[in-house]
Amino acid sequence: MDPLGMNLALTATRRHVLSARPDAPIVPPRPTRAPRPHRVDPVRRATAGLLRRLADRVEPCHPLPG
Repeated sequence: MDPLGMNLALTATRRHVLSARPDAPIVPPRPTRAPRPHRVDPVRRATAGLLRRLADRVEPCHPLPG
């Protein structure tokens, strides 16, 4: 058996089992990300429009008569 793996598994199991105790340490919630500024929105819309037009050119919606 691998002693390092056994030690890591034991530590992880102990941390998991003891986390349900009433006096368990409280982990603060992760901070939320700040909202993106509004100046990014027009760039995203323009890029989406460009990609949509490019996709229509590469693969048209209607089958070509043949």
